[in-house]
Amino acid sequence: MKRLLYLLAFIMSFSSNGQIEKIEPPFWWSDMNLPELQIMFYGKDIAEFNVSADEPVIINNVRRTENPNYLFVTINSADLKAGDYTFSFNKKGESSFEQEYELKNREMGSAERNGFDASDAMYLIMPDRFANGDLNNDSHPEMQEKANRGEQGGRHGGDLQGVIDQLDYLEDLGITALWSTPLLADDDAGYSYHTYAQSDVYKIDPRYGTNEDYRRLADEMHNRDMKLIMDYVTNHWGAEHWMIKDLPTYDWIHQFPGYENSNYRMTTQYDPHRSGRDFKYCVDGWFTSTMPDLNQGNPLVQNYLIQNAIWWIEYAGLDGFRVDTYSYNDKEGIAKWTKAIMDEYPDFNIVGEVWMHDQAQISYWQKDSEIGAIQSYNSHLPSVMDFTLHDAISSMFNENESSWDRGMIKAYDNFVNDFLYPDINNLLVFAENHDTNRFNEIYDGDLAKYKMAMSLILTTRGIPQLYYGSEIGMRGDKGKGDGDIRRDFPGGWENDKNNAFTSEGRTETQDAFHSFTKKVLNFRKNNEVLHFGKMLQFLPDNNVYVYFRYNENDRVMVVINNSLESRELDLSRYAEGLKAHVSGTDVISEKTIELKDKLSVEGQTSMIIKLI
Repeated sequence: MKRLLYLLAFIMSFSSNGQIEKIEPPFWWSDMNLPELQIMFYGKDIAEFNVSADEPVIINNVRRTENPNYLFVTINSADLKAGDYTFSFNKKGESSFEQEYELKNREMGSAERNGFDASDAMYLIMPDRFANGDLNNDSHPEMQEKANRGEQGGRHGGDLQGVIDQLDYLEDLGITALWSTPLLADDDAGYSYHTYAQSDVYKIDPRYGTNEDYRRLADEMHNRDMKLIMDYVTNHWGAEHWMIKDLPTYDWIHQFPGYENSNYRMTTQYDPHRSGRDFKYCVDGWFTSTMPDLNQGNPLVQNYLIQNAIWWIEYAGLDGFRVDTYSYNDKEGIAKWTKAIMDEYPDFNIVGEVWMHDQAQISYWQKDSEIGAIQSYNSHLPSVMDFTLHDAISSMFNENESSWDRGMIKAYDNFVNDFLYPDINNLLVFAENHDTNRFNEIYDGDLAKYKMAMSLILTTRGIPQLYYGSEIGMRGDKGKGDGDIRRDFPGGWENDKNNAFTSEGRTETQDAFHSFTKKVLNFRKNNEVLHFGKMLQFLPDNNVYVYFRYNENDRVMVVINNSLESRELDLSRYAEGLKAHVSGTDVISEKTIELKDKLSVEGQTSMIIKLI
């Protein structure tokens, strides 16, 4: 009943008269740092009406476009208190009508919210594939695609209630932040579980739940001192988006005219020798034919995207954004978008997907980059994703025999280039995500190699991100289709053969992966030295990589032996990291380790030693 009343109230807010079909943002808040509020009124021939507002609302601008179904009204909200305000619409020779618009009170301390940081461990889910908590919303009469769990690329029924039901599992595992791939409405006829081709950016897809359910997820997480990160898409919408079907302006999206695909060559963003054509096809080309490319050079689009992002932060109480295809955006437009959000929430965090394979090119996109400054560019983006570390992890644990450029030297060389980044603690580090091959597929389910990789991910600098199911050994071959790397989490559906969310439901293999991951995650969670401590690394020797994390109070020694044979380390070589410590506790084996002269390390193993 509560959900029904909420839905009715939501619909009524858009249909209080016969002229206006939609208002976006549907409401706003008082006391926002952003003083100007652009309100979009949509309805049949609405632009033919003159609009005015009662005191004390000041209308700064009324923008009409070539499409008469839109009016963009900009007001100054700086001194307006929470409450209902009236807009009057008048047309000569016809009766006028009024429309109420609400400003709400902000939550206390909203502007000072703290985003995710290196003290967090982030867990990435595909919500459709994680857990089905509400069987009644698997399909929806208003949405084209219906649930079909038997189809790899179909909708399987995972939803927000399923995520809420498994928060205890995530908390016990040691997770402190949750990144879900997009949850907003995606009305594509097929493959809509992906949800990157959005059809309404003010509405949670009803097959996941409601806007209220999303806010409830955030509240439940905050009660556990966990953080919620929204996957936000600035570069494109879906072809089924209601505004794409009735464009406010011809240049709301990039047109050639019509559709041309991106060349995906993000290097053209800063290539001093680029051709104008190549640059245009990268930035303005569509990601796919079903994802029209948004034109952030249009001020109406820019304001719309800024306000939509802020609306979700304020409405749901978000703690961060992961921004999809960040480096495909118009770089000046995305910098303006990012800065507006960070100005509103100075302690918020945003990580951008910059899928490149060179540290200099990735670091260009991080806030205050000296490389970006060469071209007078600052993205204002706090965090980027460490794809070069991912590249190294995807091959180096199959390179048992070290050489000049194989094996653990790949990890060492990745961190050598940290001088390029303005803030190494604000890099997202990961072994896999929803677009890459599964780690456990690459390494054939080898637990020893998983342990080495996770020892690295969970103890190096930056913010570690795990992909759902890795902690129970889940596999998936991207060569068989994206659906194979996005399998259903076992136990998330009724009648699953085993329930890996519970200790008694896990297989022996699943439990071996899980127990290791839980142990290291919870150690990391409770040791600040692994969050913001400095890093000291030594050149790998015989495929054994050693580094330290340290601060004024604590030191942790990490040893990864990627060779097949046991190695005996001469500890005098690592005196700079050991200082005066002669013993420690290995987190993995839980044994006390003597660190006086030699240290024996078995083949294909790692050690995480908290120095005593």
